Amino acid sequence: MDAPSEFRNRKSGKRRSKKGAKPQLYEDTSMQPPTSQYGAPPGQGLRKLLRGIINENSQEGYDPSAYGGQPGPGQFPGAQYLNDPMANMAMQYGQSLAGQGTEFVHKNIEKYVSTSRMKYYFAVDTTYVLKKLGMLCFPFTHSDWSIKFNQDQPVAPRDDINAPDLYIPSMAFVTYILIAGVVLGTYNKFTPEQLGVQTSSALVWLILELFILNMSLYIMNLKTDLKYLDIVAYCGYKFVGMIVSLLAGMIFQSTGYYGTLLWFSITIAFFLVQTLRVKILSHPEDSNYSGGSKRSLYLILSISLLQPVMMWWLTGYIMFAK
Repeated sequence: MDAPSEFRNRKSGKRRSKKGAKPQLYEDTSMQPPTSQYGAPPGQGLRKLLRGIINENSQEGYDPSAYGGQPGPGQFPGAQYLNDPMANMAMQYGQSLAGQGTEFVHKNIEKYVSTSRMKYYFAVDTTYVLKKLGMLCFPFTHSDWSIKFNQDQPVAPRDDINAPDLYIPSMAFVTYILIAGVVLGTYNKFTPEQLGVQTSSALVWLILELFILNMSLYIMNLKTDLKYLDIVAYCGYKFVGMIVSLLAGMIFQSTGYYGTLLWFSITIAFFLVQTLRVKILSHPEDSNYSGGSKRSLYLILSISLLQPVMMWWLTGYIMFAK
């Protein structure tokens, strides 16, 4: 090859090198992690070491989620707080306080209301409830008003229809409030505030009756078997007649209301006279029995005649709330 051709080849090669890629004189390691002398990236060994420590702690019962991390697999959210010693201590302290509060409440309630006595007044069954309701509606067909005893203790209401109970009065009271709300709703007078006023007024009158009758027994110095829970039961039986009177008034207007109210006024008065006569006039061994019997009779008549007045008072303004 002559000199001019060689010069042309060199010139064309220079042109191609300018147009092509620039020749790489060293290896580009900017996109690769630097390796240590052991052949691994510098941070990889530390990560393996930390991973091994975490695995060992997890086998020993350590839970990283208890320190603010995410709950592990199979754990529900908030499980980390159950493993916190402070949370466990607070939970135990709260349980001890709750136990002490429950014990305190039971002790104070037992001073005023005996739990065993309350169980006695609610020892009823379906047969007793049906018979008692029938006796409240038609007491004239009942002849034996005596109360049965078992070793100087009265028999449970489910075994003695003449025994007082608190199941019927409590259920009748709740039903009376609901029926009163229905009657007020038919007159477009129902409001939650009105229902609350009705409930509170019925409770206040019941407590007032209990207070007056207990004070009367104390002032008259009468020896009776009548307890304050018996008075609550006997005064609560009037709610049965009040329910029927409200329903009759809602269906048959004022004629049905007054007719039903008159009937149940007579039945509740007769029922209480026959029942309280056994409870109050049962101590003939008293030295002043003749005078005590008169006072007892006056008290029985007062209680019996007070119930129809309370029935009319607690139902009349509901029926005529138009």
